[in-house]
Amino acid sequence: MYLSELQNKDIISVKSGINLGRIVDVEVNNEGKILSFIAEEKKLFRKVLKNSELSFTFADIVKIGTDVILVNK
Repeated sequence: MYLSELQNKDIISVKSGINLGRIVDVEVNNEGKILSFIAEEKKLFRKVLKNSELSFTFADIVKIGTDVILVNK
């Protein structure tokens, strides 16, 4: 699976059922291994004052579906 495919999926919390947003970036170490994904919530009206980034790892991912990524957050 490509990163661009993951970026098109909504991230849903299995604990609360809330849509957490979509992947906007990844953190990679010097060896090229993905350390974490950076997600940002969807913004209907650009809120510049609120930091809405969320970081999660592969261990946090419960399931990757066709439309969503379920995370344990």
